Amino acid sequence: MTTATTPANKVQLTAVQMTSQPQPLDNLAVIEQLLEQIPPARPQLVVLPEACLCFGAGDKLQREIAELHGQGDLQQRLAELAQQHGIYLLAGTMPIIDSREATKFSAASLLFGPDGSELARYNKVHLFDVDVADNTKQYRESNWTEAGTEVVTVATEFGVLGLAVCYDVRFPELFRALRTAGADVISLPSAFTQVTGAAHWHVLTRARAIEQQCAVVAAAQVGTHANGRATFGHALIIDAWGRVLDECEGATGQPQQPCLATAAVDLSQQAEIRQNIPVAEHFARSKKVIHE
Repeated sequence: MTTATTPANKVQLTAVQMTSQPQPLDNLAVIEQLLEQIPPARPQLVVLPEACLCFGAGDKLQREIAELHGQGDLQQRLAELAQQHGIYLLAGTMPIIDSREATKFSAASLLFGPDGSELARYNKVHLFDVDVADNTKQYRESNWTEAGTEVVTVATEFGVLGLAVCYDVRFPELFRALRTAGADVISLPSAFTQVTGAAHWHVLTRARAIEQQCAVVAAAQVGTHANGRATFGHALIIDAWGRVLDECEGATGQPQQPCLATAAVDLSQQAEIRQNIPVAEHFARSKKVIHE
């Protein structure tokens, strides 16, 4: 593996797009292949999509494969991949339990560092309990998933990373809390439906980046999965000005495929954006008025 060090204040951000299947080992094989294609620049953050290791067979199977936090072959393999490639690797979400007796699992984002150590865990706060005009019709994530209760950020060598997942993007309050906690970059592993993605994906992800003046790394599931569910794809890298720096798109008339969206982001330019338009300071000043 050949790597290159990026200039100071720069980080390579990579969002992975996959069509995950029910069997974790099949998905791990795809992840391994895609990681062979990432740019050589380091430091690099690679974000896998929501439900990256098991998708399309229902939540019962998710519970069956759920691992105790800090234990299990799936977590170990992801840690090894982070170390092998010398990257920050975010397992978009995977089912994690804290006791073998648990009836529900957490949709957990786990961040592994370049040395393979686990650096952070975020349990998805906002669960997708909605009705959608697609083949699935009704989504009730809370039937099997325990909602998270904490805002999570983690300091890295490239800056502070804030963690969010998919449906969270509809709740700007969470992203405000991440920025207040110091976030420079926000990860957003997702599995947007085809219907909601076509209507809202680009608008919501760009809005959160613009509002909080943070880069957003939005990984995505894409295509038709084993249970017939259709996901939107369009993995994105967005900078703090709201510009889409890279996007996974199919060729004209062709479906999207597993791929990487990747870009080098200069966080010193982000600092300039924040200085020129100091929305965080203005919000802090206005909080008393807003909440009265």
